[in-house]
Amino acid sequence: MTATYCLSLALPEPALAAFEAVFEPLGGAVVSGGRDGQGLVPWQVYLAEPPEAGELHRLLALAAEVAGIETPDHSLETVPDVDWVAETQKALPEVTAGRIRIRGSHITTPAPPGAIDLLIDANAAFGTGRHETTRGCLLALQDLARRGAPQRVLDMGCGSGVLAMAAARLWPCFVLGVDNDAPSLAVARENLRANGVADGVRLLQSDGFRSAAVAAQGPYDLILANILAEPLCRMAQDLKRHLAPGGSAVLSGLLTTQERQVIARYRAAGLRLRRRYRLAEWSTLVLEGR
Repeated sequence: MTATYCLSLALPEPALAAFEAVFEPLGGAVVSGGRDGQGLVPWQVYLAEPPEAGELHRLLALAAEVAGIETPDHSLETVPDVDWVAETQKALPEVTAGRIRIRGSHITTPAPPGAIDLLIDANAAFGTGRHETTRGCLLALQDLARRGAPQRVLDMGCGSGVLAMAAARLWPCFVLGVDNDAPSLAVARENLRANGVADGVRLLQSDGFRSAAVAAQGPYDLILANILAEPLCRMAQDLKRHLAPGGSAVLSGLLTTQERQVIARYRAAGLRLRRRYRLAEWSTLVLEGR
């Protein structure tokens, strides 16, 4: 493990600019706080490499001379690097949406009997299952499962793949996950392998429905799209063209205040609202083709 070095001082506020200018060539990150009871400002600079003792004293003396103050006392400490991704993962509790449990790898307790256990660690891709929009979609999927099993599912804007994986675990069906972001697809691919559904979900990079491969795999009995209200509105006609007759669409990523706008656009495209889920200020819509 590498280390970071922290140089700590307490300075009069007018001296801050001089010290920052003198220490800037070292390429460190400067942090300062509010004044303490003596009117001094805590000032720290984080460095990848510590300066030699003689060089450090020279820089301190030079900065003090420029600032017109006495050379201040200082401390230089080693700060171990922190794996912030790992720390973030540890801080994330498990989340349940119906019988679907989403957990990070730091949670090892067995899932309740009959639960669908999905392993998803925090990463760069959207969709850890901890946002109300994703949870709304998961609840909608489980309600749809009571009505029957789709043969072909499309997860448009799949992100980390959480909805695609949930569909693959709920039904023995073909699932296509589509995203325009290559790094997100790489994360989704890792998640598919970690959850044992790599053979049940195909991933495809495409800007929405533009790829001919999206149409080639359709039409779809169920289309999932957890994105944002504006792109949802723009893709209404495309979604309808790729939806099988009588198929369902689960839309999320919109605020409750944006429901009317989205519903109107999809009604004009030939879909009707079947159900809505509201979690906090977020909404998930389930629509049906006519």
